[in-house]
Amino acid sequence: MRDIEKVIDEYITLAIPMPRMAAAEKFLRGTARAATPYIMVAPAILTLCVFVVYPIMYMIWLSAFRWDMIGPKIYVGLGNFIELFSNPDFYLVIGNTFKFMSLSVSISIILALFLAVYLKANTRVNALLQSFIFTPYITSMVSVAFIWAWLMNSEYGLLNFMLGKAGVGGVRWLEDAGAAMYSMILVAVWKGLGYNVIILISAMRAIPRQLYEAAVLDNTKPFRTFFRITLPMISPTLFFLTLMNIIAAFKVFDQIALMTGGGPINATNTLVFDIYQFGFKFYQLGYASAQGVVLMALIAVCTAAYFGALSKRVHYGGEA
Repeated sequence: MRDIEKVIDEYITLAIPMPRMAAAEKFLRGTARAATPYIMVAPAILTLCVFVVYPIMYMIWLSAFRWDMIGPKIYVGLGNFIELFSNPDFYLVIGNTFKFMSLSVSISIILALFLAVYLKANTRVNALLQSFIFTPYITSMVSVAFIWAWLMNSEYGLLNFMLGKAGVGGVRWLEDAGAAMYSMILVAVWKGLGYNVIILISAMRAIPRQLYEAAVLDNTKPFRTFFRITLPMISPTLFFLTLMNIIAAFKVFDQIALMTGGGPINATNTLVFDIYQFGFKFYQLGYASAQGVVLMALIAVCTAAYFGALSKRVHYGGEA
């Protein structure tokens, strides 16, 4: 930053001929220094506007039209929203989305906490186990979906084969409306668990050891130590992880598209997948944009509620 300001000062000195006015020189130097930070962040702001702000504004604008990407746009005002909230299938999709989000996030965070407590010791065995747990997270969702689709195949899948060997009847993992959503939750938890575990282990290892030594001197039980020391100290990390998991669960798409296609009978149809279907399969861009606006509003409301309910319970340093 200092080098840039130095170059600007030299340029102004050379650009303004002698004699020059002190007030003009002071104004130009001050303007250049004030504009330097904005010039530095301009590429990032421009990228944000082009790829985030503009698409959001265009989606909101398009939600007021009927458009099939071929013919002209027909203005309908709130017609798409009225049709959307009059459609009973939309409420089924919303219910599926919240069911997937709530169960996948809660199960993943709780399991990650238990595993992080078990694996936080810095040993070679734990390092190896952490690598195994983290591997699904860095694996392509396409590969994960095809592998689990084979494992859950009701006719020749490995899971039903193992259940058969154990004397238990097979499960129609992806074909039964009652089991399909739980199968999707299982896959989502399996894939994202490793990331949550690694982040929580890092947070636990950053806790000052003196706190645990003091707990040992006070003969504090491990269960009480976890809830009085470990959990409060990792609460900022836990708060962040839960929020990121909630947002990611709301936006689930590729897993549903590859494994079930929203079926059977819309049992796994989530909001983002429904947006894709109406937008790029049925060519109802206005209706899909209205769904996108609803999704954006749901994420905003859930995020605000989450912050309002839990942000004051997060322990930062010496403050609770």
